Amino acid sequence: MIELGMLFGLFLVTVLALVFVLVRRRNGRTENADGLRIEQARRLQAQSDRVTYGIGAANGHLPVVHDPYRR
Repeated sequence: MIELGMLFGLFLVTVLALVFVLVRRRNGRTENADGLRIEQARRLQAQSDRVTYGIGAANGHLPVVHDPYRR
């Protein structure tokens, strides 16, 4: 029974920590122009990375069920 109480207590502490982090992040929005430019640059870089390292980027075509090199 003690173990069950410890488990639920650990869950409660984890949930409270996550709520605290989320509430703190919401209040820390970027409001100045430099911060907005940094966020925009990171977003554009992430979009570029998704295109560059996407599924079809490895060999120029989308993956298929069969292996074209196997005979």
